[in-house]
Amino acid sequence: QVQLVESGGCLVQAGGSLRLSCAASESMFSLNMGWYRQAPEKQRELVAEITPGGSTNYADFVKGRFTISRDNAKNTVYLQMNSLKPEDTAVYYCNARGLIRAYWGQGTQITVSS
Repeated sequence: QVQLVESGGCLVQAGGSLRLSCAASESMFSLNMGWYRQAPEKQRELVAEITPGGSTNYADFVKGRFTISRDNAKNTVYLQMNSLKPEDTAVYYCNARGLIRAYWGQGTQITVSS
């Protein structure tokens, strides 16, 4: 079972930047990796995902502001977040998805103040 540990969440001012990291407990070479977020009283939603080959997909609300990347040698996926907005406030979750199973991290809180 893959364990995922997110880090990098904190309080930041609007317009600022953060980088989230997600470390996997074992090789993620063959896994699709993604970042999701969940704001209070809202459903969890996809933010960005990256395939084993490096293809990326972004939610419209983060296009041009966020960048997902992966370092398979370090078993780590990153989310660079720029031009943060108060509406980006949420718990951000790392996700690893294989052919059969999906795994979730425990989440990291990002709060963007106006």
